[in-house]
Amino acid sequence: MWIALRGNSDSNIIIKLSGDTLKISEENQLRGGMYALLARLLRSVPDQTLFEQLDAIETATNDNSDKKSSKGQLGQALNVLKLAAKSVDREALEEEYHSLFIGMGRGELVPFGSWYLTGYLMEKPLGVLREDLLRLGFERQEGIHEPEDHAAALCEVMSMLILSEDLNENEALNFFRNHIEPWIDRFYSDLEKAEHACFYRSVGTLGAEFNRFEKQYLAMLV
Repeated sequence: MWIALRGNSDSNIIIKLSGDTLKISEENQLRGGMYALLARLLRSVPDQTLFEQLDAIETATNDNSDKKSSKGQLGQALNVLKLAAKSVDREALEEEYHSLFIGMGRGELVPFGSWYLTGYLMEKPLGVLREDLLRLGFERQEGIHEPEDHAAALCEVMSMLILSEDLNENEALNFFRNHIEPWIDRFYSDLEKAEHACFYRSVGTLGAEFNRFEKQYLAMLV
């Protein structure tokens, strides 16, 4: 993890879409699990453990639910990601991730909020984010050098906010609207269209469909 609650640096979020270990609604288990999944996919090259977790995720796109709904589209995007994971060349995937997000000097994409909002890294949006993270009790993990407005780090924070036993819906809503909603759709769209993307096109599609679902869900809370 890149971001953790202060005093809890060993915390770990398991990708999990069902279960009753916490008194959390089914919708919030889905949301928290999806944010955790996207964080892991964007943070580093997927490993065998992640592929096994992907394979174990069950979706419900074969029932009578409306497949054109945001939840139905999300399930289909998850299935596409699972199929892509089964056929991906692991060595080629490392090269793909490097070309997309690291590169020589920089990757094809720059997955930071400040970049999308201002065209530069380490700008005012990052400072505002850091103030909110401090207020919420989050801190950057030791040894992590990337700014906290990386897409993976923001997804980690949302997952922890949602899966907290004392969830404050307003805090999660405000964090999303202030630090994710203004730019993340453009990032996912760029990822879907990126020249070097193959497996990660399905990640971009999943992110876009989940963000559509998330915006509709949060709109119902207002």
